[in-house]
Amino acid sequence: MGKPTGFLEFQRISESYEKAETRVKHYREFIPHLTDEQARTQGARCMDCGIPFCNNGCPVNNLIPDWNDLVYRGKWQEAITSLHSTNNFPEFTGRICPAPCEAACTLNIPQTPVGIKSIERAIIDKAGENGWVLPQPAAKKTGRKVAVVGSGPAGLAAAQQLARVGHAVTVFEKNDRIGGLLRYGIPDFKLDKRLIDWRMAQMKAEGVKFVTGTMVTGAALPKGIVNDARKTVSAEQLQKDFDAVVLAGGSEHPRDLPVPGRELQGVHFALEFLIPQNKQVAGDRPNPINVKGKHVLVIGGGDTGSDCVGTSNRHGAASITQIELLPRPPEQENGELTWPYWPLKMRTSSSHDEGCTRDWAIGTKEFIGEKGVLKAVKAVRLEWKDGRMSEIAGSEFEIPADYVFLAMGFVSPVGGVLDAFGIEKDNRGNARADTEGGQSYATSVKGVFAAGDMRRGQSLVVWAIREGRQCARSVDQYLMGCTTLPR
Repeated sequence: MGKPTGFLEFQRISESYEKAETRVKHYREFIPHLTDEQARTQGARCMDCGIPFCNNGCPVNNLIPDWNDLVYRGKWQEAITSLHSTNNFPEFTGRICPAPCEAACTLNIPQTPVGIKSIERAIIDKAGENGWVLPQPAAKKTGRKVAVVGSGPAGLAAAQQLARVGHAVTVFEKNDRIGGLLRYGIPDFKLDKRLIDWRMAQMKAEGVKFVTGTMVTGAALPKGIVNDARKTVSAEQLQKDFDAVVLAGGSEHPRDLPVPGRELQGVHFALEFLIPQNKQVAGDRPNPINVKGKHVLVIGGGDTGSDCVGTSNRHGAASITQIELLPRPPEQENGELTWPYWPLKMRTSSSHDEGCTRDWAIGTKEFIGEKGVLKAVKAVRLEWKDGRMSEIAGSEFEIPADYVFLAMGFVSPVGGVLDAFGIEKDNRGNARADTEGGQSYATSVKGVFAAGDMRRGQSLVVWAIREGRQCARSVDQYLMGCTTLPR
């Protein structure tokens, strides 16, 4: 619980940021982790709540009060052991998770929650710096083989858990590097990709085999999805060669905006911009989309839209505007009504702080071009009443735009992976699989399981890790008749 009176004595400590005018000149991470003393002081604020709502607010049910207390007492190695007991990859969540745990913190009632996310990152960074993150190979092999399709957080979590109980695990990835949307969907200034390589080295030492550039036969990809696959493997072959298959691909199929002018040059899905940029930063060819000196419009107000803003700032765009269909949220949540749940409130990212004009309750009517090239966007202001929107008469206006990035979310898993296996889908196009009972995460096809975005739809990295871990437990139960993996 930290120090009994710590929440009265100490203020919330936030991580520092490199100044915007310097960080937009590079793609490196720009938020240093807390010092040991800062983390200790922050951990001291953790209260003796009786019911630690933060645990339930966290999708992986991190033992947050436990490692807050351990950091306060300087027991860092015990802290990383506690953290790893529920979360395979705190180096990812400590950087990019929106921290629903902090929304559920009792100290968030007065809007001064414990900086849980910053403590988590401080723990894993210190553990990495001191060599405390070591491979945990299984003492005994089971002789069972598992294929994992997709190397994002769900697939990696499932693979690591299964390898640690002795199964021979092979991860298949369609792109040229491991990591899924961790690797290519998230800019390097938010997540240094060397962290993925570091964790991969641990997993390889634990026996996990990685196969890149390989795609399930028949999994046709829609426009806007990067595919580096030069080889294919059939669903039938995977089922023949492996005792179980885990489908853990991402929900990469982007939501489109079919208004007049959609075909104009300059209108792109967000990942058509973000993925090539990450490849460029990794040393590949330059991004074919360069917005230096251009007017950029981002449609969609979520994390992907924010990433487009940050990347456009680093290109040196002349202007960046971001619009959202929904009305502007309140500056602060009503804690008495929402706590301990995730609140609706105004959220401003570090990318927005670097320079961006934002507007809400805006509908897109038409993309306007000349000779096939985008020049502007015709928009209209919306009125929201009782959950329904209507256009405000006479409110149409134009936004100058050389490039538009569509960042309105993702609708389903890519291509026909589920069809290739003959798996029953839910009404959103995801794999139908329950999360409770003896057959949790099992699909309609015997021996084939689904986790992460492929089962639940577009979601957070921390939810993907949870599903990968829980799916691994179900697979182990299926293969061995019992399991020692945690729920």
